[in-house]
Amino acid sequence: MTEGAASDRGGSGHVEARLAGRLAELRVERGWSLDELARRTEVSRSTLSRLERAEISPTASLLGRLCAVHGRTMSQLLAEVESEPPQLVRAQGQLVWRDKTSGFTRRSVSPPHCGLRAEVVEGTLQPGADISYDEPPVPGLEQHIWVLEGALEVTAGGGVHEIRAGDCLRFRLWDRSRFRCPGPDPVRYALVIVLP
Repeated sequence: MTEGAASDRGGSGHVEARLAGRLAELRVERGWSLDELARRTEVSRSTLSRLERAEISPTASLLGRLCAVHGRTMSQLLAEVESEPPQLVRAQGQLVWRDKTSGFTRRSVSPPHCGLRAEVVEGTLQPGADISYDEPPVPGLEQHIWVLEGALEVTAGGGVHEIRAGDCLRFRLWDRSRFRCPGPDPVRYALVIVLP
């Protein structure tokens, strides 16, 4: 793998290979060439090819672009590379994904599950971390962001919101979004995602 992102689940270390395979499957299912996917995501063909061969790991931003063109949330995509999630999700069994480049750690506390529309994610951003998403993975996605520690700046719906410990921001996502940790400390937050 590369300097970009890393994943682990109970020390398994095989998430990247399964993720690469699933991304290739999704492209093929749609009948897209690498060139077509590159055009749709504005990511180079060579980067996409290396990603599908598990030679590199995606950054949060790149994974966000891929999720958007495939109409999935990041959690849905990551859940597709995991086995069927149990009803009780023990802390040690929760998928943790790290984007070392951007300083973002994402824990899938309550992953997507058949018949359920909501999921819970714990996010941690290091001071100065700044992640932008060009479009929502699913238009109209409902999000509830509850800051547990630190401060988070969220841009969504044309507005910029500063959320501090204990505050909760709720919205439906229709366009670009941005998550930024203004510091001086890291921010830890719970994100509840509800499919439309």
